[in-house]
Amino acid sequence: MTQTAKVNELSWIVGGAQGSGVDSSATVFARAAASGGLHVYGKREYYSNIMGEHSYFQVRACSRPIRSHVDTLNLLATFDAETAFRHARNVIDDGAIIYDSALAGTKLDDVPTIEARLRADLQTYLVARGLGFTLQDLLKSAADRGVTLVPLPYASLLTQVADENHIDQLSKISRMVNMFAVAASFGILGYDYELMAKALRDVFRSKAEVAEMNVRGARKAYDLVRGKYDAYPYRLEPIGFNGERRALMTGAQAIGLGKVLGGMRVQTYYPITPASDESEYIEANQIVNVREPAADPAEEESDVARETGSVLVMQTEDEIAAVTMAIGAALTGARSATCTSGPGFCLMMEGIGWAGINEVPLVITLYQRAGPSTGMPTRHEQGDLRFALHAGHGDSPRIILASGDFEEAFHDGAKAFNWAERYQTTVIHLVDKALANSNGTMPIFDPDQVRIDRGELITDGWSGRDPYKRFAFTESGVSPRALLGHPGTMFWNTGDEHDEKGHITEDPVLRNLMMEKRDRKLDLAAREISESDKVNFFGDRTAETVVVSWGSTKGALLDAIDALEREGIKLGFLQIRLANPFPVELVTRALARAKSIVNVEMNFGAHMGGLIREKTGIEPTHHILKYNGRPMSSTELAEALRVIAKGKAPRKQVLTYGV
Repeated sequence: MTQTAKVNELSWIVGGAQGSGVDSSATVFARAAASGGLHVYGKREYYSNIMGEHSYFQVRACSRPIRSHVDTLNLLATFDAETAFRHARNVIDDGAIIYDSALAGTKLDDVPTIEARLRADLQTYLVARGLGFTLQDLLKSAADRGVTLVPLPYASLLTQVADENHIDQLSKISRMVNMFAVAASFGILGYDYELMAKALRDVFRSKAEVAEMNVRGARKAYDLVRGKYDAYPYRLEPIGFNGERRALMTGAQAIGLGKVLGGMRVQTYYPITPASDESEYIEANQIVNVREPAADPAEEESDVARETGSVLVMQTEDEIAAVTMAIGAALTGARSATCTSGPGFCLMMEGIGWAGINEVPLVITLYQRAGPSTGMPTRHEQGDLRFALHAGHGDSPRIILASGDFEEAFHDGAKAFNWAERYQTTVIHLVDKALANSNGTMPIFDPDQVRIDRGELITDGWSGRDPYKRFAFTESGVSPRALLGHPGTMFWNTGDEHDEKGHITEDPVLRNLMMEKRDRKLDLAAREISESDKVNFFGDRTAETVVVSWGSTKGALLDAIDALEREGIKLGFLQIRLANPFPVELVTRALARAKSIVNVEMNFGAHMGGLIREKTGIEPTHHILKYNGRPMSSTELAEALRVIAKGKAPRKQVLTYGV
């Protein structure tokens, strides 16, 4: 080895045409790294068509916890020409590129799925270096920088596998090339192949024969490169877990798990990216244990010991049906939710208003994506904050909670039901595509931290002296809630304004009382919700510069702030969790001493910055925004914050990196 080894600090990408197995190959890589005790963070990017366009998955592996992606690559694993054309320039000078040697002669114009803008950019880059327009030319430019080139004979490897397994057509096993790329990656990194084999068997556990064929075939690619590229300095080594139990999951899975453990028993949805991932995960895991295992071995086979429950997941004909079906389930007493993205949320407005005026405990998980209209269905944005706040006509009180990472997403998924029932209102759990589709290692969630609070729920019949009033005026604004058909209760639900029993009224006095009653519930929520569910503060509380943000930018900001602290730059970071009711006092207190306030968010209009100004009168001095559909990296955030710390930044910086 000619360079000092750089151990367990890796940024890796695998890419290819959609439908070619990119996600499964990235999952195998991430699982193998995680099985060795490494911390993993993965970012998934894909087009909105089903097949053919380019998709890629970036995975970081590290010996310490990581919370974001970076812009640079240490290792690029490709099995098609387009992935190399798109990502080769992001490989750093001591990095490496794995590629199909048979594709070296591919011309840039031979790849029709590369956009005209990118094609022109690549041509300019190559012309400036006196090179032609083939993949070999681009690889030469990388090699001239010091990048290690790792050619693989994919066709030859496929032929060997086909011969050994008596397969008559290579097309039947063509997807195996992605596992060759993963295996070659571990080979050049010097990582234990058995950990990859274990991950392969796990990912393809329902297809044991396919898994074993992949294990044997991928080993050929691993052995082909193992120990032959000593100049490449990066290495991965297992480090163990030191007693910690971890999970590797996506944000959508964390939310779904939190909702199920939080007592959800009905979920409705209409398929829409990226929200569908959550419902599909719940569908695959909808049978749940509702009893603890029996302590007495003699009872292990009893009905009680084996008792299970289930979550009804209903795919509806549209989002209107999804929200109204969830409302109907909530009226019967089931903890119910619906999940959607921006265009689907648009269709839910009338249902949300009906739930608001009838004080129905409704949970909506809103996965933000790039808009307006259909926008970019599979790309990221934080553009729905104002929409969530004001969705529907009239004043319809709702609680809005924004998660910033996987752990928050899990607990918030459960917590939303407690708030919906305690305050008898709609709770919008605001997340986004970046959080939903990213994955990472995290400590196993503690289900004992999940508590069920059903609020003012009548369970044993109405015992009050007066006739039951579903919408009774109370000091808190919260009325005793009876389920449909509960003994001793009778009430009416209507979309019109109503009196305490639910009868329609246009009486101006009752109207005022009802409007004030519904709003008082938010005052109660503002008093009762814990400070940690409203805001979090990280970094130096005495720092002159405070960053304020919300949602999935949290991880990239924390990693960027850690990097800047090592450079001697001190920053504070205020994460806003509760968007409504807005934590005015806490935000004002956190920002009062700051000389510079940097608002960071993933939208065009600086929505949270405007909300802070509206609620507190405090105006951010700087904005860091991004709206090209790709999430913020810790790399570009660190650079933008560095410029601000040096006093050389404009009032608004727009981040533009994205592939």
